[in-house]
Amino acid sequence: MIEIKLSDQSLSIDKAYATVQDPTCGGIVLFIGTIRNHNKGKTVTHLDFESYAPMALKEMNRIAEKAKTEHKLHAVTLHHRVGELTIGDIAVIIAVSSHHRKAAFAGCEQVIDELKEHVPIWKKEFLEDGSYWVNARP
Repeated sequence: MIEIKLSDQSLSIDKAYATVQDPTCGGIVLFIGTIRNHNKGKTVTHLDFESYAPMALKEMNRIAEKAKTEHKLHAVTLHHRVGELTIGDIAVIIAVSSHHRKAAFAGCEQVIDELKEHVPIWKKEFLEDGSYWVNARP
């Protein structure tokens, strides 16, 4: 089972967990990415996420399928927010389940690493003294 979502609404840890829970699985790993109040020694006030949704969803699905196959996962859920987020908001939830914990940890790490590398979701960071795009490629 794979569930992918881009949303401008708050993400639910409980809903993500429920999508991967299964009696055959002894390992469930959740990664929750939240908005922190600082970066590189400066105060962050909020973030704004933008995305090219058709391509982002396609890439998110590809990443989830790849991790599921390579780590023999039972289920992978990948939810990401778009729009303006404030300090403490959840930006991303990754939930994976497998029969054993090692595969769940490895699969979850692979999903977040590939998400940050390949998915067209861009983050603009707002600081007290200005703003800039993070990891924007020319």
